[in-house]
Amino acid sequence: MILKRIGPMSCAKVSAILNALIGLIAGFFFSLFGLIGTAMGGADGAMGALFGVGAIIFMPILYAVFGFIGGLIGAAIYNLVVNWVGGIEMDFDMPPAQQPPPQPRL
Repeated sequence: MILKRIGPMSCAKVSAILNALIGLIAGFFFSLFGLIGTAMGGADGAMGALFGVGAIIFMPILYAVFGFIGGLIGAAIYNLVVNWVGGIEMDFDMPPAQQPPPQPRL
């Protein structure tokens, strides 16, 4: 089996969603560390809260946009390279064919 082509838009959409989820997780931790740092350091509490909310909202959006662009460019470049080198060979193991259970004899 040889992977001949990747649909750039489908790859870009999947990359955007995956990166948005990663951005949400990263934003959560940035928010958490910002709030902990504000509580421990005595800095302005409003600034820590703004940083935390901003991280939760903007990081997933930013990661999704860059993931979309990266997926689109990556799939397009892959499709160009495949024309030169012939694609990626892939080996798959097929599960053994399942046989139906034997029928009882009457």
